[in-house]
Amino acid sequence: MFGMRRRDFVALLGGAAAGWPIAAGAQQADRVRRIAMLQPLGADDPEAQLRVSAFNGRLKELGWSDGSNVRIDYRWASGDAVRMRAQAAELVSVKPDVILGVSTPVVAALRQETLTIPIVFVQVIDPVAAGFVISLARPGGNVTGITNFEFTVGGKWLETLKEISPQLVRVAVLYNPKTAPYAGSLLGSIASAAPSFAIEPTDTPIQDAAEIGRAIDAFAQKPNSGLLVLPDSTTLLHRDLIIARAAQHRLPAVYPFRYFAINGGLFSYGTDAADTHRQAVSYVDRILRGTKPEDLPVQAPIKFELVINLKTAKALGLDVPPSLLARADEVIE
Repeated sequence: MFGMRRRDFVALLGGAAAGWPIAAGAQQADRVRRIAMLQPLGADDPEAQLRVSAFNGRLKELGWSDGSNVRIDYRWASGDAVRMRAQAAELVSVKPDVILGVSTPVVAALRQETLTIPIVFVQVIDPVAAGFVISLARPGGNVTGITNFEFTVGGKWLETLKEISPQLVRVAVLYNPKTAPYAGSLLGSIASAAPSFAIEPTDTPIQDAAEIGRAIDAFAQKPNSGLLVLPDSTTLLHRDLIIARAAQHRLPAVYPFRYFAINGGLFSYGTDAADTHRQAVSYVDRILRGTKPEDLPVQAPIKFELVINLKTAKALGLDVPPSLLARADEVIE
């Protein structure tokens, strides 16, 4: 089931997109182009810096150099919705040639400010339901980009969690409804798959650090419990708290991104966020050279990865099956 990353499956229309010719007559102009980027994380977050580095590295490979023929304006929301909206307005006011919007809340904030400046998104799960595009194949407006999950991933999270912790009978599903408006579809996928693994999922909405702590503390009182953390800018911002509370209560937990496992989480299965930033550069480049967003179909991510923290598994008294370790893309010991 984790073969997707290893064979780098061909994304939705992505293979075709790679070979499209540049629009006729679209040439790189002499003027300095302007790219804006709005991140939901803080500027000092290591994950944010990794993403920006990946983005800038790929830009340079395609001939764009910050401070030379392109200028990049960065804004960092640090999980603050009010700041995010203000920063979206700031970026739109400088009239960039294209904006990279990271996460569903960020793109929603940008769309409130402009329906004309091209926006390329990453870390967005359901752009159609969010109203960003008309369809994946034909976006139809000023927005296109790279999705980061399919809703069927819920069953894969449960299956792997049960494989690592066979005694598990219930999981708390953590997410913030305000920053994860797509959660309903993921919850549906999880609920549909749960009976197959004899697991009872509990919808556990949270909004801040205090609620996260209380929710995990309360759920941990029930035996044979675990956590399933949805991809969400709130859970991302508070990842250290969630990981620490899971360790404190000896709760097995599955996370959506590698950096959770790197920071001490039991295991993660999800997209490579830095890679989706690299992938998005192809669309930023095409837009800078004259292609319209409406002519660029939304793509699926290229890389998925299973990362297992064996040190955490041992601390929880869990024996990770050799077959699962063999399928892992990375094992932390």
